Amino acid sequence: MKGPFIRQLPAQDLEDLQHRVGGLWRHLDGGRILMTGCTGFFGAWMVEGLLSAMKHRRLSAEVVLLTRSCEDYRRRMPHVAGHPSVRLAEGDVRTFEAPPGSFTHLVLGATTPSAALNLESPRLMIDTILEGTRRTLEVASKAGVRHALFLSSGAVYGPQPSDLLAFPETFGGAPDPLSRDAAYGLGKRLAEYLCGLMGREEGMVMRIARCFAFLGPHLPLGTHQAASSFLGDALAGRPIGVQGDGTAIRSWLYGKDLAWWLWTILLDERAGLLYNVGSDEVMDIAGFARLVGRMAGQPVRIAALPEPGRPAHRYLPDVSRARNELGLEVSVPLEAAVERTLQWNLA
Repeated sequence: MKGPFIRQLPAQDLEDLQHRVGGLWRHLDGGRILMTGCTGFFGAWMVEGLLSAMKHRRLSAEVVLLTRSCEDYRRRMPHVAGHPSVRLAEGDVRTFEAPPGSFTHLVLGATTPSAALNLESPRLMIDTILEGTRRTLEVASKAGVRHALFLSSGAVYGPQPSDLLAFPETFGGAPDPLSRDAAYGLGKRLAEYLCGLMGREEGMVMRIARCFAFLGPHLPLGTHQAASSFLGDALAGRPIGVQGDGTAIRSWLYGKDLAWWLWTILLDERAGLLYNVGSDEVMDIAGFARLVGRMAGQPVRIAALPEPGRPAHRYLPDVSRARNELGLEVSVPLEAAVERTLQWNLA
């Protein structure tokens, strides 16, 4: 098994992605796109998808990627870093120097939802999200950006009530401000406010994507998130370890669909301010672990027995707005998504 980076996404996925976004790509022709926080999973799918579309549709655009370390990014993603349409800018998202020139589009990327950072350094988590958003918006305003996409999170909704099947965008809940693990969700919620404020004051067309759970090539392995943990176990030849009783209910959207949804939300003139981004193909954690284990030929070990009478914890998006307003859908079923992710990592 090779590392999770240094090679391109599957050609089949890139071809399908550029077809699904379709004529919307034309809005980027001749454009210049600034992307912050997009050097990981989200950015890999968005940038490689854009570069593929530029090649097949003969578009001209420039992408400027902010990264903490240009050297590290070139090592991990040489096929992107070396592309003639990509420029790297090094800096901390909270304090970076504005790249020269103007920009037409902005993508404010996802701050990593690190469980360790959220618990051990919540002030740093909040500061990175808020100051990073503030600085990026300041740069965007001076650079003439008129179309922007903020990658937020379903964590802004707080705990999902047991009687709510899925979060609609209109759900009025929020993270508990006194909870020790609320920094990420509260930070994203406040950053959304800054984005909305900038949109109104600057006349910037601002879109917000509340992102849930994902899997696919480029997914970091071995983190606290279920897909990352289970796939990391499987690819290392270990039994699939489920922390807890496995009754929690989740859904996972494949990376190609993620990029399709995000580019459409940014570029489609019909789009409104806010959309959930995720899958409505639901499964409990134990069932997902068994799916990964069956496809990888590994056993599953569940740490605890279910507690009688306790409702299953849910974290699910209602994606009917994205489907009804923009025609977005889940084009890669969960089983196929797991298979493609395993195959790519084993190649």
